[in-house]
Amino acid sequence: MSFIKNTKWVIMLYFLLIGAAVAVFLYLADGAGYIIIEDNRLWVYYAVGIVLFTGIAGYIAGQRIQRPLDLLHLNMLQVAKGNLTVRMPDAEDASFARVYGEFNGMTEALEKKMKLLQRLGEQDVIEKEIAAEAAVLEERRRMARDLHDTVSQQLFAIHMSASSLPGVMRKNPEHGDKVLEQLISMSHIAQKQMRALIAQLRPVELEGKTLEEALERWFPDYCRQNGLKGIKDVEMYDGLSEAIEHQLFLIIQEAVANIVKHARASLVSMSLHEEEKRVVLSISDDGQGFDEMTQRQGSYGLSTMRERAEKLGGQVDIISRRGAGTTVRVHIPLFENLGDDEVQSNSDVHTTDTEVKESQGE
Repeated sequence: MSFIKNTKWVIMLYFLLIGAAVAVFLYLADGAGYIIIEDNRLWVYYAVGIVLFTGIAGYIAGQRIQRPLDLLHLNMLQVAKGNLTVRMPDAEDASFARVYGEFNGMTEALEKKMKLLQRLGEQDVIEKEIAAEAAVLEERRRMARDLHDTVSQQLFAIHMSASSLPGVMRKNPEHGDKVLEQLISMSHIAQKQMRALIAQLRPVELEGKTLEEALERWFPDYCRQNGLKGIKDVEMYDGLSEAIEHQLFLIIQEAVANIVKHARASLVSMSLHEEEKRVVLSISDDGQGFDEMTQRQGSYGLSTMRERAEKLGGQVDIISRRGAGTTVRVHIPLFENLGDDEVQSNSDVHTTDTEVKESQGE
């Protein structure tokens, strides 16, 4: 009986009930003598005709109401997915014209706020990048000291031992074997120290490159180094701002790193598409996945991805089921360049609203 919950079918049912009531009324009127129908077989045609006519009229009336509701529902789903440019057309029915107008006003206000949020998020990213550059310089100094104190000294010791090895082997072969073992041991230690230092280095993959160019090199290399088969589909057209590209690259790195750490996957697929008003990123794997409780509790990596997307007015959806892999979907809206005057205007409006609320509170 789920169809009863649908407005279209409820209206059609009401019309059918009205038609049935009319048929019963005519039948009673005939029995009371108010209406005379000589051939009783005509009642069948009358009843069928009345029910058919009211059913068709009810269906048409239901469709007239259902279509605007379906259009409104479709546009609401588009807004929920991050497409804030959708607008309702002018409604012929005055009953829906007001609702459509309120919807358009709401989406316009939301779009302006998202533009401001994205602009402020980009500024925050740039400011953090400036602070990060200073931290990178300090980290490079530390790495230089570590190289000098560890690997450099090990290599010097290896060089000294290797230089003396031929003379030691001639004079005392047994002692020469011990020196050779020390050389092997020191080379292993130096190799481990070098790998540890390399692992700490995180080169700026986007420096001097677009996001598409960076992914073209980084993604297959990272998958190959970690024993994964990588499938990549990237379509970028107009180019994104530096802040959006940077955040997207960090989200991709975090998502693929999570796959390497936790998923036990053999295949990872990445899709990045720039649409008219948004960027859509999807990263899927064929790993072990996780259940709804684990997803609700979340992890540091998942929360970090969500925070990065929300800074730019976007959202992250995690789709996973234990034993069926995981898909990470990211939607980030794209807007035209927001001028400084518009940012200041929006800020003034926000300040005015705050002052009004404070005065009302007093």
